[in-house]
Order: sequence, then structure tokens, then C-alpha cells
Amino acid sequence: MSDPICPLCGRPIPSDVPQSLHHLTPKLKGGAKGPTVLLHHICHKEIHAALSEADLARNFATIDALLTHPRIAAFVAWVRRRPPGFLSRIPGGTRRR
Repeated sequence: MSDPICPLCGRPIPSDVPQSLHHLTPKLKGGAKGPTVLLHHICHKEIHAALSEADLARNFATIDALLTHPRIAAFVAWVRRRPPGFLSRIPGGTRRR
């Protein structure tokens, strides 16, 4: 069986690489029983570093919508050039509050 593909970056997610489920609508905003997607942990961390729960619920509740955000798009362009097992701290720091 082949490795699942991260819907954000399009790279395979090997079983030995940190991975996590992302609630498309944040649990705190009513998405506890909603759809989830399996992502590389680094991709998941970038989403939450860039966007607030409110922004995610209001404007970025799909992968296609996430890919329109400038910071997420730049991250995806960067991480796609890395191997599937690449681990790093999140570039650019956390979102401004």
C-alpha cells in the first residue's frame, strides 16, 4: 500500500514521519465532528502558526481556501522542494495576535 498524500503540499506522508489530523473547521468553532484531513505535522503547524481559529472557520475551511492564503502558499512552495520526511521549525514565527 502506498503512503497517503498530504493534501496541502502534495508530498507523500511516510508512516515514520510525524503526521496529524487537521479539522477543516476548528473544534472550538463547531468542527469537532466535522471533516478532517491527514497532513504532515509541519504542514499542520504552519496552518495554525499563520491563521487564527476564527480565520480558519470563517475563510479557510477547505484545502483550496488555505492554498489562497499568501503565507500558506509561500510555505507550500518552499516545503514541496523538501523530502517527505523533512522536519523543521516553522519558518517565519507565529501569527501576530
